Amino acid sequence: MPNGSTAHEALAVVFQVQQATGQVKGAHQTAKPQLNVLLWQRAQHPQRGAWALPGGLLRNDEDLITSVRRQLAEKVDVQELTHLEQLAVFSDPHRVPGARMIASTFLGLVPSPATPELPPDTCWHPVSSLPPMAFDHGPMVTHARARLVAKMSYTNIGFALAPKEFALSTLRDIYSAALGHPVDATNLQRVLARRGVITQTGTIAQSGRSGGRPAALYHFTDSRLRVTDEFAALRPPGP
Repeated sequence: MPNGSTAHEALAVVFQVQQATGQVKGAHQTAKPQLNVLLWQRAQHPQRGAWALPGGLLRNDEDLITSVRRQLAEKVDVQELTHLEQLAVFSDPHRVPGARMIASTFLGLVPSPATPELPPDTCWHPVSSLPPMAFDHGPMVTHARARLVAKMSYTNIGFALAPKEFALSTLRDIYSAALGHPVDATNLQRVLARRGVITQTGTIAQSGRSGGRPAALYHFTDSRLRVTDEFAALRPPGP
């Protein structure tokens, strides 16, 4: 017989590439940007104090995409989301205590310059060092990261993580953080330009304190997701 008490929730795995914080080695060195995920800390049992993905119960009068957008706006005020797509369904009967709860996860991306206003119980955490996570939310983050890594290779999804205009060094840092391995700026430019993903704006960046030749600025040619090379893979550098 069908389980009449089954409920459905929509959860968002929202990523942003941010400058790493902490101690800096050397006076002239800066920490490398890293991929962060948005989490909020549970205030009630079960698993009070554990960190969880933003989201919640699906209402009877809404679809999943409407639900996740509503709950992001209500709970974490993420107004600058540049990409949102459904990822997977987690339906283990015992994934949460009590009545059965099915979860649909979504991948959300926020560009680097955005600074969404967050409530006190919500903050960004490095994907490489997640805090104690509630229920099965840790595997959900892992799954979403794997999907992002794959799409960074064969689509133009980088547009959702990057500023509107950027130097190649900035784009290199964003791709390196998202992929989890170093990326060469020259090779990245060659690949993305050949696919028609990025083009020069015709302007240059302002010179920094160290001087040097100003960097040319680029932008993504599209601000909607499209497949650019379905068999491509941006792999780590060889030994």
